[in-house]
Amino acid sequence: MIAVVVTVALAFAGHVVTYLNGLRLTQRQERLARVNRQLGDFCGPLLALTEANARTFVAFVERHARPGGISPFSGGTPPTDEELAEWRLWVTTVFLPVLREMRDLVVGRADLLRELEMPPLLLELCAHAAGYEITAARWARGDLAEHLSLVAFPSAEPAAYARRGFGELKLEQARLLSVGTGGGR
Repeated sequence: MIAVVVTVALAFAGHVVTYLNGLRLTQRQERLARVNRQLGDFCGPLLALTEANARTFVAFVERHARPGGISPFSGGTPPTDEELAEWRLWVTTVFLPVLREMRDLVVGRADLLRELEMPPLLLELCAHAAGYEITAARWARGDLAEHLSLVAFPSAEPAAYARRGFGELKLEQARLLSVGTGGGR
């Protein structure tokens, strides 16, 4: 009788251990799948877009800088008509399309955010893109009075945010993958 009880108890314990291990593996696989989606569908594209935007802006400033490397929009002297025409070209063909992609990514993939709430800098990024939409629409109808977005670009913050998030997710991905191969906990 004791042997039967011990056998049943060991079998039950074996099933519990197998169930818990399967549950742990499933949870890790689901976490890895989410991290992969965050990397591939949000942080990776956001990093590429913010870096491209930053680099093309630097290229614009280098190509169209005033003496001393100053942007036409910096300093006390207003931009010339030629500088403004070139700015409109760059905004409509380079900057605004990238801003639209960033905005669409933030809005369309908000479910992949790591934070519990929408980060304010991403809201500023979306507002900056929207501010350029109205400016570009005015240009299209011939109103050239304004040349900047109604909302300032949040500087280097979006690129730093994307870089940090991408790096942290890559570390998490590596940890989850090493756990699955016996290389981690």
